[in-house]
Amino acid sequence: MDLKLTGKSALVTGASSGIGAGIARVLADEGVQLVMTATNRERLETVADEIVAAGHEKPALVTADITDPQAVNSLAEEAQGILEGIDILVNAAGSSRPTDTQADDAFWEEAFELNFSSARRLTQALLPAMRKRQWGRIVNISGTMEPRSLNAASAAKAALHVWAKGLSCDVAAEGVTVNCVAPGRINSAQIRDRLHPTEESRQEFIARNIPAGTFGEPEDMAYMTAFLASPLAWYITGAVIPVDGGMHYFAH
Repeated sequence: MDLKLTGKSALVTGASSGIGAGIARVLADEGVQLVMTATNRERLETVADEIVAAGHEKPALVTADITDPQAVNSLAEEAQGILEGIDILVNAAGSSRPTDTQADDAFWEEAFELNFSSARRLTQALLPAMRKRQWGRIVNISGTMEPRSLNAASAAKAALHVWAKGLSCDVAAEGVTVNCVAPGRINSAQIRDRLHPTEESRQEFIARNIPAGTFGEPEDMAYMTAFLASPLAWYITGAVIPVDGGMHYFAH
């Protein structure tokens, strides 16, 4: 299927590894011009080299700490200047923040800066131009709403869901859609090294929780993201779509 994305422009955060890198690769395959951002320049270069090796134009790379409000403003300005406007924003940056009941304010504030506020600020910076053009796509990589333990990132992603739903109502008539894609267990350094560091722990979790029988790959998230970013998905907005192999904790 032709997603009709050739020539569109996108900014992808968290693009140096995992889901963000997978999204960048798939968007490049669809003919999207890219600005990729993360804090690690070396890893960004590696992903960009993979995209070039696949026969695509090298993405523009911007190193930025999106938990810094000023850095977000600078990133938005630079990205729009490089590509003469941004059609698609993919807020893929984020990280789990498991905690206990006594975590201090600084811990919670950092989790919200990374997993919610950065996406909100970057969207607000890019949205006026999208509304003026009467076309734009905001895709947020979020998280589960069925946590098994306390995690500050889960609370931040819950805020992301509700914010995105509210925003989607305000901009839908102007050709801008706002959606969230909620990953299950996707093969990435964060999942494999921190959450399930052994093959035994992975297989045990899969047997108990994932009807599809395996972890997903970053590209599985990327295909859904690319569709939501396309003109074909114009009538889908305010949605939270899981990509999790059926891993709904309390559904079965």
